[in-house]
Amino acid sequence: MSERFLKKNQDIEIRIVDMAFGGVGIGKIKTEHGDFAVFVQNAIPGQLVKARVEKAQKRFAECKLIEVLETSPDEVQTGFQPIPGAPYASLPIEMQVAYKKRTTFDLFKRIGKVENIENIFDEFIHSPASWHYRNKMEYAFSVIRFDLDEKKEYDDFGLGFKHRGTWWCVENLDRDSGLFDEEFETKLKEVRLWCEKSGLTAWHPPKHHGFFRYLVVRKSYLTNQLLINLVTSEQQLDAFNSVAFVQYLKSLFGDRIAGIIHTVNPNTGDRIDPLLGKTIQLFGAPKITEEINGLKFEISMTSFFQTNPKSAEKLYDKVIRYAGVDDVDDGRVIMDLFCGTGTITQLLAQKSQRKVVGVDIVEDAITDARLNAQRNGVSNLEFFAADVGKFLSEYPEYAGKISCLVLDPPRGGIAPKTLKKVITLNAPRIVYVSCNPSTQARDTIELNAAGYGMKKISFVDQFPHTSHIESVAIFEK
Repeated sequence: MSERFLKKNQDIEIRIVDMAFGGVGIGKIKTEHGDFAVFVQNAIPGQLVKARVEKAQKRFAECKLIEVLETSPDEVQTGFQPIPGAPYASLPIEMQVAYKKRTTFDLFKRIGKVENIENIFDEFIHSPASWHYRNKMEYAFSVIRFDLDEKKEYDDFGLGFKHRGTWWCVENLDRDSGLFDEEFETKLKEVRLWCEKSGLTAWHPPKHHGFFRYLVVRKSYLTNQLLINLVTSEQQLDAFNSVAFVQYLKSLFGDRIAGIIHTVNPNTGDRIDPLLGKTIQLFGAPKITEEINGLKFEISMTSFFQTNPKSAEKLYDKVIRYAGVDDVDDGRVIMDLFCGTGTITQLLAQKSQRKVVGVDIVEDAITDARLNAQRNGVSNLEFFAADVGKFLSEYPEYAGKISCLVLDPPRGGIAPKTLKKVITLNAPRIVYVSCNPSTQARDTIELNAAGYGMKKISFVDQFPHTSHIESVAIFEK
């Protein structure tokens, strides 16, 4: 082909015939030069979809899903309200797992050059619950509502999830989505009606005007309590009756409410962090308590914490087994890099006689980690706020004394320069936890070049009904 077969912003109809890693549906168009591939995020094999071309090349196009015109014969009714954040909820969980496993295998073969991945594959770890597994959800307000039945936008008072492919309009959540808390989502429409009747306006994204912006909720599976944060603009603030708002939420959820927070965020941008701004504690406590593998953690609205705590327990169990903790204290240490608030560090220390060292460059995270360890009575550990690459030069007493490195980097993976510095720590074993296997597959090439071979790998389904999959692997010299 001398010219591009499709053009940017062109709308097409395409039958999805396969799926690639990351939940990318694949369609094919027959041409005189062979098959032209069309990649559509969040599309399911068997569906006929309307998609808009976002990137066009000579042999393929990347598209945005606009509408499902015909469902796949594999899809089933769930009884929950479909939402944009769970595009595969209508696909039986067994089929979701099969797609995730096959496409992640393909990813490691293609990017990581791990040709024998089937031979070193350990297990696929399922989420203990396929439904109602999330402990945090964020709902958006907008004066522009997308009607799912009529497939049109209306001026209205909306509260729910951003309509797929848009930043300006929301789909009202009128009933349980099946992902978060059943009672809260069933009553969310009543919260929406109260806010609408208050006379204050929902946010108008294009005009950067309005009062109500977000409703963010955390849930503790240990106590079944809720921490609710209303995020608003500064506009119309004097007219907001916070006492009445608190009383109404208490009438809906009673003793389940651990605390209610009001965050005033003056930023008018479309991609703001809703939890940044001036916070006012309207009722109760600013934190809830959660438990993972017997350890308790205090979680605020801004804390990073595993979204699916029951699945996280299984992930951490696998990390502990891969790290090879034992009852021998031979003077060597287990080192947890990118340790954050120290969840994995504490669990490793709880199971091992060795000393466990947690390292993270974020000082606030290390402060929280120390408090969490003190609260849980875990003592055979130490936390350092330090740059991973400079750690051994600043603390030479650990040189040659690392039995195992545990890596749990953020979604973007490990920066190439940082990975080279990790390798210079010269640990005989590395346990690499990844929430984005594509970056882990990329880093596998660098680790192999440094003499580390992948010995074992498992996949963890932390987020059923989405394209996300996590992986944990052992690399040994």
